[in-house]
Amino acid sequence: MNKIIFATATALIATTAVASAASINDRQEYQANRIEQGRKTGKITWTEGLKLRAEQKRIANKEAQFKSDGYLSKSERRSIRYMQNDASEHIADEKHDARRRAWWLPRVGK
Repeated sequence: MNKIIFATATALIATTAVASAASINDRQEYQANRIEQGRKTGKITWTEGLKLRAEQKRIANKEAQFKSDGYLSKSERRSIRYMQNDASEHIADEKHDARRRAWWLPRVGK
């Protein structure tokens, strides 16, 4: 009986860890797409795009640092989530501020 409970708990923990890692990566990808969409429409300027992409890179580096031991703890996942929440707000702020690329200027950079 104890072996079944232990095996079930172990499987649940492993599944949760894999799901949270996937959701972190999915959210990173979604935010990168939001930045690119803003760049294409001109709502995010070139310099704003550089700043936002650098923020995404910092989050990815922090995630890699946390994963270096092979496991993301609850506090590490929370820290990444807070960083992603801040980045999401920054993307929204940049997309909705008054700065825009002039329609006649070419789109520069990535």
